[in-house]
Amino acid sequence: MTDPYKVLGVSPDAADEEIKKAYRALARKYHPDKYRDSDLADLASEKMKEVNAAYEEIKQMRENGGAQSSQNSSYSGSSSANPRYNQIRRSIHSGNIVQAETLLNNVPANERNAEWYFLMGNILIRKGNYVDAQHHFDTACSMDPYNNEYRAAQEQLRRRANGYGGGYQTSGGGGCSGCDICSGLLCADCCCECCGGDLISCC
Repeated sequence: MTDPYKVLGVSPDAADEEIKKAYRALARKYHPDKYRDSDLADLASEKMKEVNAAYEEIKQMRENGGAQSSQNSSYSGSSSANPRYNQIRRSIHSGNIVQAETLLNNVPANERNAEWYFLMGNILIRKGNYVDAQHHFDTACSMDPYNNEYRAAQEQLRRRANGYGGGYQTSGGGGCSGCDICSGLLCADCCCECCGGDLISCC
């Protein structure tokens, strides 16, 4: 699993402000707008997602007193009755997000149950797509409302949004990103990091 501190180039002992400064510097360096007409656009986009995910992981670990975030640690103690989903859980836990996403996408649409949406939500968080992750957790909870694992993930992501608008909002068009929240002006503190906000990481 990738060390989020190494991704940001800071020490695990670094102060919160130092970590935020390092994150913002990398966000400016790799922001997709800088590479819009460049051959490096895809590479910069992937790097930006990695930086976003690392910063969110560090923030969540620190909120939990230094422990690994429950979004990622849930796999070590949870299993599925479905062997395919157990394999996907192991892939996510080991940090092999590409393999996990490929396996999930190979599940036929008519077989995608609540656990599928929960696991895809966890993948989307690792990729920095928090709005879509919220939508997937909401769907999982709607399909299986009594599952504590799904409910905990849903509530944790909503708490991360500090209750603004009931959590990360999804648009009817789908495929939205953190910066759609900025443009929607849900609240002043929901601006992405590159705009000076503290809540939503920049896409």
